[in-house]
Amino acid sequence: MVLHAGALDETLAAAAGNDPALFLELRSAFAESLGHHLDLLQRARCDANWRTAVLRIRGLAASFQVQPLIELADAALSAAPGEPTVVRALCGFMTDLKGAGTS
Repeated sequence: MVLHAGALDETLAAAAGNDPALFLELRSAFAESLGHHLDLLQRARCDANWRTAVLRIRGLAASFQVQPLIELADAALSAAPGEPTVVRALCGFMTDLKGAGTS
């Protein structure tokens, strides 16, 4: 998956103003939160835990207007808990996010 970090970066830039350190801190906090929720998602063994983790990911994505992540979360909502293609796609998004943050 190709990350379209533009929407995330635009939202973070608007929040941070002209403070690059704040921008990086916000981006790091987003990535940390997403990582935490992905961990919960990967460990979910029942429908309720899966749905809770997905809804948290979707809420995070919606808060920062990250449409590709919203779409992945929507796909996860209709998937069975532990669906490997969904988990791989979400983890791929995280990998892309981390890669985009280092360039």
